[in-house]
Amino acid sequence: MTLFRLAISAFFVLSSIAMAQAKTVWVDDQLYLPVRSGAGTQYRIIENAVPSGTALEVIEVSDTGYTRVRTPKGNDGWVSTQYLSETPIAADRLKTVSRQLEQAQSELASLKGQLKDVSNERDTLSTAESTLSTQTEELQQELRRIKSIASDSINLVRRNRELLEENQKLRNDLEVLTAENERLEAGKESDFMLVGAGLVLGGVLLALLIPMLKPTRKTDNWA
Repeated sequence: MTLFRLAISAFFVLSSIAMAQAKTVWVDDQLYLPVRSGAGTQYRIIENAVPSGTALEVIEVSDTGYTRVRTPKGNDGWVSTQYLSETPIAADRLKTVSRQLEQAQSELASLKGQLKDVSNERDTLSTAESTLSTQTEELQQELRRIKSIASDSINLVRRNRELLEENQKLRNDLEVLTAENERLEAGKESDFMLVGAGLVLGGVLLALLIPMLKPTRKTDNWA
């Protein structure tokens, strides 16, 4: 029976040790807490005046109301369990909450600044969009005008090509008429030359015939 009780006690101790490992506790709302070399007030103090709010690493929990801990200085010792808390003390919690509040306020201010920047950017984009819409409409009007001018230019090019063809045709006709005129002029000169030659020849013949037609003096004597 005694062995059974010892086994049960050992089981609970081991369970307590296993549960206490890797656990953190804090010195409760006391000004200072001594760390002793054993689980009791009769043991010597190995680290004195551990302030409240100090985080201690739990190594072992005993049934005598003491807990074996490791201090931030690296000392292993025993402290009274009643002065330990599984949560930080109110002052530390208040400091933590205050820091969180300050951080939240800082983040809120940052978010407000970002919101303002986003709002300004949105307004800028809205203005830019309106400007782009206006420019787009102006460009569309300019495009329509250019298309109209291009259409007129195409018509002008086609009309100019037609006029050039007509002009070339007129030049060809003019060259034909000029050649015909030159031929006629050359024909007229030939006719004038022939007439002139005929007149000259006629004059020569008359000059030869007229003396022959005059009567001689001998004939006159006979008469």
